[in-house]
Amino acid sequence: MKTKSIFTAIMLIALTSTTIFAQRKTDIKGAKDYPLVSRFEGSIIQYYKATKWDTYKLPVFKDNTKEPNYKTPLILEGKIMRWQYSVAPDNNPSYIMKNYETAFKKNGYKILLEGKPGEDFEEGPASFQGDYYGNLKLDKFGFAYNPIGNHKAIIIAKTTNDGKDIYIVEVISDFTNTTFITQDIIEVEAAETGKVTAKNISKGITSKGHIAIYDIHFDTAKSEIKPESTEAIKNIAEYLNNNPDIKILIVGHTDNVGDFDANIKLSLERAKAVKDVLVNNYGIEVNRLKAYGDGSTAPVASNATDTGKAKNRRVEIVEQ
Repeated sequence: MKTKSIFTAIMLIALTSTTIFAQRKTDIKGAKDYPLVSRFEGSIIQYYKATKWDTYKLPVFKDNTKEPNYKTPLILEGKIMRWQYSVAPDNNPSYIMKNYETAFKKNGYKILLEGKPGEDFEEGPASFQGDYYGNLKLDKFGFAYNPIGNHKAIIIAKTTNDGKDIYIVEVISDFTNTTFITQDIIEVEAAETGKVTAKNISKGITSKGHIAIYDIHFDTAKSEIKPESTEAIKNIAEYLNNNPDIKILIVGHTDNVGDFDANIKLSLERAKAVKDVLVNNYGIEVNRLKAYGDGSTAPVASNATDTGKAKNRRVEIVEQ
């Protein structure tokens, strides 16, 4: 993995808060910085946890505006790592955020969301000014200290490395005797990076008669196909062009969240959306395709966990 060291800091600004923390003076044992993001100068690792695979809710900007989308966040799946750094309180959240912004842009990272103290940065019950981690259920990854302090800043960026999408979340808050930087890194699994190929689809159909496609993406409760799904649908079209005698069912599946009948309808609408793209954009004959909605009736994992729900949300290609 190629390392891109990011930045160091220079400026000092004093802040106030009412909470005092007894912090470590050295990094916790076994914790190291993420290779693509060097720490803010002078900071100490107070907490580190790596989760091999889970889901992560990401409130990126919506509709080309500067409003964070907390109600229907981007759902990421993959390896999730959390660091919690402390640094001297004369480094305020706005200043630290600016350092990250400058470094991310310098290294070609895409900024997905950013906000600093004093900005109108609230929306709904899961707003950043409220219980950001709790309402988005991100507190499941743990903390050394509750990271939401007096003044808060956030910046979210995206890059790619070794063919893998990587999301970087920095949440910065100040207290009386420290400023905390809570850093989440999400290494997205193969589903988002286009690893489903026409060859793999053929292998799945030949061996099992069906294959689950996890890299066709939709917003929550919607059937419009997101742009990042293009490669997956292109691969389905390539498989069909390579196998002109094959007819397939396109089957939509959901988790069990929400109304049962609504999920049946939604899963059918999503399957139809995939069918329409294959016909209209790739010239696949319509009589080779049939759309079907299974809703939550055919889970492949328990819906009791976020991980299971993520596995159950899928589009399957089934040989007729």
